[in-house]
Amino acid sequence: MKVVNLAEKLALFATHWDPKVVAEYNGNDIMVVKVEGEFPFHDHPDTDDFFLVLDGEVLLDVEDRTHVLRPGELFVVPKGVRHRPRAEREATLLLIEPRGTPNTGDAATAARKDRI
Repeated sequence: MKVVNLAEKLALFATHWDPKVVAEYNGNDIMVVKVEGEFPFHDHPDTDDFFLVLDGEVLLDVEDRTHVLRPGELFVVPKGVRHRPRAEREATLLLIEPRGTPNTGDAATAARKDRI
């Protein structure tokens, strides 16, 4: 058991769209990520997708609508729903998903999730 300081963890890397595992909870990875630009449209057939904005503003395109997420706001995309997060300027997020879930929904194109 230990305290995890999210700002300290985010200061350890500069890459975008490269989630880093900072803790585990009941078989879930708790991750931080820096985002800028747009991520490809994708879905997760077997799990919901959890986004919590820590800093900045994230636009989340879901089906035929765009949701604007600001610091302290979260959004859960239901499993199987196509979506795309994007940010005009760098933003930071906290993500929670079952351990081993590909960030693209496809293991062949997923980023490796290092633990920091």
